[in-house]
Amino acid sequence: MSSVHPTDIQTGGPVPPSDEYKIMVLLVDDQAMVGEAIRRALLNEAHIDFHFCTRAEEALAVAEKTRPTVILQDLVMPGVDGMTLVRQYRASTILANVPIIVLSSREDPEIKRDAFAGGANDYMVKLPDVIELVARLRYHSRSYINLLQRDAAYRALRESQQQLQKTNFELQRLTNTDGLTGIANRRYFDDYLGAEWRRARRDGLDLSLLLIDVDFFKLFNDTYGHVAGDAVLRRVAQTLDNSIQRPADLSARFGGEEFAMILPRTPLAGAQTIAHKVCQLVEANQIAHERSNVSAWLTVSVGAACVIPGQEQDISELIEMADRRLYLAKQQGRNRVVWQEA
Repeated sequence: MSSVHPTDIQTGGPVPPSDEYKIMVLLVDDQAMVGEAIRRALLNEAHIDFHFCTRAEEALAVAEKTRPTVILQDLVMPGVDGMTLVRQYRASTILANVPIIVLSSREDPEIKRDAFAGGANDYMVKLPDVIELVARLRYHSRSYINLLQRDAAYRALRESQQQLQKTNFELQRLTNTDGLTGIANRRYFDDYLGAEWRRARRDGLDLSLLLIDVDFFKLFNDTYGHVAGDAVLRRVAQTLDNSIQRPADLSARFGGEEFAMILPRTPLAGAQTIAHKVCQLVEANQIAHERSNVSAWLTVSVGAACVIPGQEQDISELIEMADRRLYLAKQQGRNRVVWQEA
């Protein structure tokens, strides 16, 4: 069975398991004798490749090109000293985490201290014992490879979490959205109105509601067909949604050819203004309705209501008030707004 490996954060390619990863050793040392001795020491070691650079001024470029899993860096080189190179490796986005073993000709505590302070991971006196050298190369390379795998795994985890979050948002959107019109559905309308009702009651704020009915919609369906009727409902929904200017306002499909708009912190005069605007915008779409008795174009009727909820007041009172006024708007000839019952 095949497996999928994490991605190397440096190369963009897959990161194999650490026991399959090729160890890449880069020696930076101006002495050919040292290079040959280490080459021979590693010659028969499985899964270890060896690279040798003798020029300090080329070391950074060679290291970035070969992408070693461990760097053996001589401390004393002509032109550029070894610690300067260590700092350059650490400043490189490609090499920043690559283990560095510095090679010195002396066992000196102060030199060791400075090497570790400058970013080295290990310190060896050359020429090191072969067994010890190989053990340290394998140890540091394995640690580096594990780091790559952890970083790649973390990135994969974050990508998975983000995808899951995106999926959850999409599921939430589908749960809250009317499938035909694309605006909020009745379920979300009920939840949203309930939340705004509680907020308005707590803070003593106005809460307005518009109930909107498409005039003579049954006659429109009978004349133009149900496909055209569905298209009209989508167009009206889009018109309502486009008329919203505040983030807190919500347009929703209330049921059938009825729509609603929740207008938090909006007094009755403001709701009345918005309702008139909705009527004008729908008619301005100029959707032909030859069997309408009020216009050559498709129109809507609106009932507007507003309350500052009392502690003992039920949310149904606001809906029933808007519904009564919508009924009056249709009784009085349609294509109008009614915001009072007297």
